[in-house]
Amino acid sequence: MVSTGDTAPTFTATYGTSDHEPFDLADHLGDGPVVLAFFPGAFTPPCTNEMVALQERHDEFAAAGATILGVSADSPFSLGAFREEHDIEFELVSDTAGDGIRAYGLEMDIPDLGLYDIANRAVFVVDDGGTVRDAWIAEDPTNEPDYDALLDAVGAN
Repeated sequence: MVSTGDTAPTFTATYGTSDHEPFDLADHLGDGPVVLAFFPGAFTPPCTNEMVALQERHDEFAAAGATILGVSADSPFSLGAFREEHDIEFELVSDTAGDGIRAYGLEMDIPDLGLYDIANRAVFVVDDGGTVRDAWIAEDPTNEPDYDALLDAVGAN
């Protein structure tokens, strides 16, 4: 599992839109901190709460030069609809192959819901050099991160 001080694994996936545009984390490094917010699934109450909470603080993250990226195993179409329904301005990344989820050690199953190889809820702040400066991993996927601590980690407070 990735932790503070580690080199952030880069990965490729697809942006959460119907256009299937390729995503590469390496393209986002070097332009200020990157907030990688992994979440189990779009349209679930805890995930909706988290992504909406990040959106509500989007201006503060942007003022600190930070880029927010939400990452889940959901399809690009599902993430596009989720983004549109909740007016999310930051990018959502569809990691259907699970490359990023595995690279960060976040894969989990919720058999009662028929969900396998999805992301546990976690947030990593990655600096310009690709080093993880802050890591939060949920003990329970229904927990949300401390948003003020995330803002502190990107230098917004």
